[in-house]
Amino acid sequence: MVFGDFNHTGKAFPFSIPSRYQFTQNILHSPDALDLRDAMANLPFHTNLTVNDDSQLADCDVVISTLGKSKLVDTPDHDRFAEFKFTRTQVPLVAKKLVDNGFHGKLVDVTNPCDVITSMYQKLTGLPKNHVMGTGTLLDSARMRACVGEALHVDSRSVVGFNLGEHGNSQFTAWSTVRVLGKRVLDLVDERHLDLTDMEERARQGGYMVYKGKKYTNYGVATAAVRLTNALLSDARTEMPVSNYREEYGTYLSYPAVVGRDGVVEQLHLDLTAAEKEKLATSAKYIKDRLAAEEQRAAQQDA
Repeated sequence: MVFGDFNHTGKAFPFSIPSRYQFTQNILHSPDALDLRDAMANLPFHTNLTVNDDSQLADCDVVISTLGKSKLVDTPDHDRFAEFKFTRTQVPLVAKKLVDNGFHGKLVDVTNPCDVITSMYQKLTGLPKNHVMGTGTLLDSARMRACVGEALHVDSRSVVGFNLGEHGNSQFTAWSTVRVLGKRVLDLVDERHLDLTDMEERARQGGYMVYKGKKYTNYGVATAAVRLTNALLSDARTEMPVSNYREEYGTYLSYPAVVGRDGVVEQLHLDLTAAEKEKLATSAKYIKDRLAAEEQRAAQQDA
């Protein structure tokens, strides 16, 4: 595996991986490699660390992109697109490096804005669409499940359901998919005095609330990416809401998919309400419009 760019998020990955899973080799682009080497003697699994050797890319199973400048997100609307002015300049450089060194594995994008960047990586590398995916709303869904769990005093892992669409402000909680305590959460609203609007907003703004406290986020998204990576490498065929290319919407967006060694091996088709379908279409259009604007800007710059 390769971990690119060691911001706060990127630093959390290579430590989380060998502390929980047994993988052969991590290729790092960071001075943190020495610090990680020193940790190996006290971790449960041994991992070989390779530093700044792009020639190893051809043999890599997974590349994880964590490029970003989280301080740019400190805006009134808490929009992840604020990072785009930085990440849009770096992603083409990373993609070229992958192509030039013969990478043909799976690419996991964490870089924001996640859905647009995932689209850019796929187009720039030419990798199959099902081999390029983003963490997307895997984290946002976890935040929603935590909110529901807290409200009902149950473990968040006992809550099933999804946030869909953009990993950003146009995402939404598909409450028709959420189940807990053996029931649809919609059937518990009156009985348990649940405020779904508040929980949805807290899930959407969860990242900013963490950012407001420590000026970056890392553990939640790192855990989501580790889970996704493990599903890829272990051929787990796990159902999870990740950013994957949906033909019916013509874009990458977060929607449940089954993930295994061949990437996205199956796409789900949820029985959404009419209102949820409309929200998803709106989110998809927003992603496509932002990507089209970037492609137009890049074309004009190259002209």
